[in-house]
Amino acid sequence: MKIAVAADHAAVEMKEEVVRFLKEAGHKVDDLGPFTKDRVDYPDFAARACDLLVKDEVDRVVLICGSGIGMAMSANKIPGCRAAVVHDPWEAEMCRRHNNANVACFGSRSMGIEMVTASLKVFLDSGFDGGRHTGRVAKMSKLDGSATIDLPAE
Repeated sequence: MKIAVAADHAAVEMKEEVVRFLKEAGHKVDDLGPFTKDRVDYPDFAARACDLLVKDEVDRVVLICGSGIGMAMSANKIPGCRAAVVHDPWEAEMCRRHNNANVACFGSRSMGIEMVTASLKVFLDSGFDGGRHTGRVAKMSKLDGSATIDLPAE
């Protein structure tokens, strides 16, 4: 799998550990930075990573900031991105199985690397269940303009 990883200044060290973990697991990784702890704006890095996703240049995106929240909010502004703040493996599984999330966001100030990597493994290994969730995901895509399909009224 090809994965884009980006962070902000609060998460540079964790990003480096995540990149190492992903490469050791056999994934191709685009490390989009930052590479120093100099202050940066997380929306810029979320946009770079998510741009690769919507252009089908990567399969998934991993974003890390202090809380994960700012990165998720930024990523969800980009049509075609379905970002979730993930705190544990169960949430990682559910956001994939039920919401077809393609962006996992983590908080470097609220999580340790062990929980991040355990959650990330589940996020990457889990698939989308489809079925009753398909229409809901389609409705999310319609909200952001990335899909224009007509859905039946409920």
